[in-house]
Amino acid sequence: MKYLSLIVTFLILSVITLQGQVIEAPTDGAYEMDDLHNRVPVPYQFIHESDVLYAKRIWREIDMREKINHPLYYPIQPTNRRYSLMSVIMIGVQEGGITPFSPESDDFKVPMTKETVQNIIRREETTKTYDPFTGEERDTVIVTEFDPSTVTRYRLKEDWIFDKNRSVLDVRIIGILPLMVEFEPDGITEKGTRPLFWISFAQLRPYLVRYEYFNRKNDGQRLTYDDAFNKRMFGSYIIKESNVYDRYISSYTTGIDALLESERIKNDIFIFEHDLWEY
Repeated sequence: MKYLSLIVTFLILSVITLQGQVIEAPTDGAYEMDDLHNRVPVPYQFIHESDVLYAKRIWREIDMREKINHPLYYPIQPTNRRYSLMSVIMIGVQEGGITPFSPESDDFKVPMTKETVQNIIRREETTKTYDPFTGEERDTVIVTEFDPSTVTRYRLKEDWIFDKNRSVLDVRIIGILPLMVEFEPDGITEKGTRPLFWISFAQLRPYLVRYEYFNRKNDGQRLTYDDAFNKRMFGSYIIKESNVYDRYISSYTTGIDALLESERIKNDIFIFEHDLWEY
């Protein structure tokens, strides 16, 4: 009888102990990561007009087919912590924190509604179909919803400024324009790109700082899209500089000559800064 009471007591204590244990939920990682959604962008250094010794406006394009730009393009489908750049932009537009502007002009004067944006980014095609029973011909509208992976280029509008107060050649991105690829009727052959909408980079920064940019070198050093743009971690080529004719490089040269002209513009800015110093 004595042994029976000890066994019952042991079983009761075991049940109480098991009930008191808390089973921890599984975590995706060996350590707890900070929540990027609470971050805010670091304000730019103030520049007074009287301190601007030199300024040059530049337009450039970022091609997602270049390997260096793949962290901006992938993942195609959002993961737990990572989104593509276009997915981040669309989140801002849908939440109302980013105002899209007409792609016809980059002066941010003609705002677009969410409905207008939706009509631009989705594709509607009308095809001829036949009723299998009557043989009657009819029009069928096929709607293809927006796929962020179809945005294969971005156009940047930026100002290069030499601030004599800080003795720094600074660059500020003013706006960004996504360019969506278009295909021939076969759905495979590319026929060019179509501009979607201009957005202010200042409105985009609060969203860029909340989403992770893939760091190829070290998973432990987390970067945001805002870090990537501030550190110029992308490849691009210049398509236009401010000029009296307001023309693009493609309007007066093509091919390898256009690339050389792009390099010349970039080199002129470097030489200007270099010649300001004495050694």
